[in-house]
Amino acid sequence: MTSVREETVPPTAEDPVAKAGSEVIGGPLGRWAAIGRSGWWNPLRVIVIVAIGMFALGMVQKIPCYDSGWFYGANAQYAHACYSDIPHLYYGRGFADDLVPYFNHIPDAVSGGMGYLEYPVLTGLFMEVASWFTPHSGTIQHREQIYWMVNAGMLLVCTVVIAVCVARTNRRRPWDALLVAFAPAFALTSTINWDLFAVALTAAGMMLWSRSRPLAAGILIGLATAAKLYPVLLLGPLLILCLRAGRMRAWGLALGGAVGSWLVVNLPVIAFATDGWAKFYTFSQERGVDYGSVWLMLTQTFGFTITGPQANAYGTALMLLLCAGVGALALYAPQRPRFAQLAFLVIAVFILTNKVYSPQYVLWLVPLAALARPRWRDFLIWQACEVMYFLGIWLYLAFTTGGNNKGLPQDGYDLAIAVHLLGTIYLCAVVVRDIWFPDHDPARADGSDDPSGGVLDGTEDVFVLGRAAERPEAGSGSQAEWAAASNERG
Repeated sequence: MTSVREETVPPTAEDPVAKAGSEVIGGPLGRWAAIGRSGWWNPLRVIVIVAIGMFALGMVQKIPCYDSGWFYGANAQYAHACYSDIPHLYYGRGFADDLVPYFNHIPDAVSGGMGYLEYPVLTGLFMEVASWFTPHSGTIQHREQIYWMVNAGMLLVCTVVIAVCVARTNRRRPWDALLVAFAPAFALTSTINWDLFAVALTAAGMMLWSRSRPLAAGILIGLATAAKLYPVLLLGPLLILCLRAGRMRAWGLALGGAVGSWLVVNLPVIAFATDGWAKFYTFSQERGVDYGSVWLMLTQTFGFTITGPQANAYGTALMLLLCAGVGALALYAPQRPRFAQLAFLVIAVFILTNKVYSPQYVLWLVPLAALARPRWRDFLIWQACEVMYFLGIWLYLAFTTGGNNKGLPQDGYDLAIAVHLLGTIYLCAVVVRDIWFPDHDPARADGSDDPSGGVLDGTEDVFVLGRAAERPEAGSGSQAEWAAASNERG
């Protein structure tokens, strides 16, 4: 099998949008540019610096809330689009009173009737550790400000981990991680909640899978699932891909690592604080149709009556149906899909069918989108839709809490939901096209098979449906034709 060239691919060499945007800093990389070959300014350092800078801008965007919006009335934090759960839950979930998550019952007057912390175990630990570095004296406002700053510092570390892992997942295309670093929705939503912790663990797991370390990858996916539920879904795409490639032992190692690490983290809490541990799962099951979901839009725009249990049933059925479609696509495609492509589609399906879409959920998809469809045009179209939704939900809450008819009314918010849904569906459609017509896939333009696939990369298929068994090998003549066609499209 012909080996693929190992030179780093600069985005300005093959992406028209990146090439045009580079004019701001002097134009595309020239023939004698040292980036990627020598010197301090290698791709990884550039990406990390950009990620830190964008994260800092996201913190600056929260200044109106840091100064007063979180503490004086509800409306200002929505009108300035700078809301964050972090300062509110410092007091609201008992961290200000040194209550231990899951083990100590939170008084209803403090928690608003929650009883126990409604987050998975590792996220609860993350929140608790941040509280250890928060002063236990002074006004509650000052302590909440410090708690947010401590969490922001910890989440910044997660951001750097994500950027590094994405850059190293496809070692020939490290610059694709600039999509993550520059993503405006990533910067805007990074400090709303604690999702970046699970995203960082997931990104590290995917990087380890790309290095043919399935057990270690599984361990990190299990830990990520102990911080947020969605990463467990990645085991589905891996199952289909390993089935097609005849690499079931690798999948078994990943599954065993995921189950083992999840149990190690959760079993102590299950054993000694069962009710507290179960709160996340009962809350997720019992909550009603909530902000950002297609079910809320159907309820508000078309007048359907959809209860929480109905949304659970409809959403689960639709998600399973769409995931089955993704699985069929993976088994019928003329070339085995890349892991990142299927991972993006499955998590996007989960988001599209869920009964709630919090603005920070976009963080789940950003690293996957950068790996699945590394093209600036499509990525930025999707990001624009997500920024519009980010503004839409806060302006809608400003309208409903302000009592002055200032903000976005219900019809406008339903339009913002539709924009978010359509933007995500658009990116899914482009990824599906890349799977079915591999010549459109930028990551395969050089004849690569699956740079993020680890043990799957370059492996011949053993179980396929239809005519998929006739896929060309990496480096073959057909692959070269696909690469040429992709380069002609720019």
